[in-house]
Amino acid sequence: MKEVPNIISTKDLDYLKDMFQWNFVASKEIDHFKEEVKAEDIKELLSDIAKMHMVHCKCLLSILQGDNYE
Repeated sequence: MKEVPNIISTKDLDYLKDMFQWNFVASKEIDHFKEEVKAEDIKELLSDIAKMHMVHCKCLLSILQGDNYE
């Protein structure tokens, strides 16, 4: 076999789902706390962090959909 098969093991799939959940929840919680903060610089920082977590979610979804992610 010269090529690696395009499969994800059950264990890997479970871990990818966990990583997605961690990032999704983190993004939502950060969005919530962003609304509680009054300092604009802190709001901006929290917004950037929430976006970072959503980017991670999109990357994980891309992997789960079978897209070639690099």
